Amino acid sequence: MKNFLLILWISLNVFGFAQNQNSVEGAYLSKDGDTFQLWLLVDGYSSMTTFNDKEYISSIGGTYQFENNQITVSVEFNDQNNSEVGTKKTYNLSFNNGNFKDENGKVWVKQNKAQSLDGTWKISARMMDGKMTEIHQKGERKTLKLLIGGYFQWFAINPSEKSFSGTGGGTYTFENGKYTENIQFFSRDNSRVGASLSFDGELKNGEWHHSGLSSKGEPIHEIWKRIQ
Repeated sequence: MKNFLLILWISLNVFGFAQNQNSVEGAYLSKDGDTFQLWLLVDGYSSMTTFNDKEYISSIGGTYQFENNQITVSVEFNDQNNSEVGTKKTYNLSFNNGNFKDENGKVWVKQNKAQSLDGTWKISARMMDGKMTEIHQKGERKTLKLLIGGYFQWFAINPSEKSFSGTGGGTYTFENGKYTENIQFFSRDNSRVGASLSFDGELKNGEWHHSGLSSKGEPIHEIWKRIQ
């Protein structure tokens, strides 16, 4: 009996993360002590952010491809080492019931809270001086927001200049026309962590209309388009 239990334990631990996966899209969370890592993968875009309860630490991301349980990220930003922008990073994963373990043995747990706003969005227009004005970001400069599995993250980057202007993220809900963000990290100001912001939100012809007050208390009205 003891030998049977030992074999069963070994099987669960050695072979538990050995399933093939057709898709990796989702929000995944890993924890080491009081440090969290959040990995968002949606619409072919990846962001991996490290933070704890009090401070933002780092973020890296870009477009990705997934094949044979392997993610290859074409790095578009890395606020700790911008020399990696333009390179590719590969992660080999082992799956079990939707969660995965990376090659370093770290376990990433999938967060399952799908919502109608899930996707990768790019800001396209903003209310300015009482008029909705299109935003034309020059070159590769862009502001994106990833929403997946109950988590969100925005970031402003310019891959051609290897520049990173800032990021913020946490959990979100979108219910009955109300979009609410609960901030868990904010690169520009750690004091914003713990804040909750609520906005009016509406999907119109595939565009996300977003209005309310910013984290600075300033009125905003923005339109975002989903990247396909």
